[in-house]
Amino acid sequence: MAGNIKDKEAYQRLNFLYQVGEFMCQIISISPNLLVMFSDDGSQAAHCVLAQNPENTELARFYCLTQKTISKRLVLRQDPSVKRTICKKCCTLLIPGVTSTVRQKRGPMRQRKTIVRCLSCGLTKQFPNNPKHKLWVDQAEAQLENQTSQGEDAGLSSKSKTQEKKSDIGSASMTAKTSPTAQTNVTKPS
Repeated sequence: MAGNIKDKEAYQRLNFLYQVGEFMCQIISISPNLLVMFSDDGSQAAHCVLAQNPENTELARFYCLTQKTISKRLVLRQDPSVKRTICKKCCTLLIPGVTSTVRQKRGPMRQRKTIVRCLSCGLTKQFPNNPKHKLWVDQAEAQLENQTSQGEDAGLSSKSKTQEKKSDIGSASMTAKTSPTAQTNVTKPS
């Protein structure tokens, strides 16, 4: 089921735009003179720091804005983890300590919440820290395989019930037409 995604190419394009935007916000360096991208096995070879070039952050913002526009135009749902890393107001990638600040505060009734503040536009996002809370996409009902199997079962049962009702109505009308007692009961008021 997972192989048959409806808009696979669109999701691949959104994924590419997000990755390019994230790459433009970061450079991977060991020292200021030597840049190392990735090691041979694909793991990260050095510590990520923000590129101090403002054109890179503007380009990353453009890629994120393009991603947001494409997903709205094609009516595609993005994963909440992706949506939480992009500012809703200015489309900046929210990298903690670089383009955003992350704080933990107590809310009402001592429930803790995470507050993410964008350094470009000042927009704040608040997320509750409830370990029991599960996002909709993480629940079993949200999975496509479960929806189709439940929908088919419900669809078959509702179709069979409507078929039975139609056959009951049809048989009742047939008996009313053929039996003389049924016709007299219908025509004579009681």
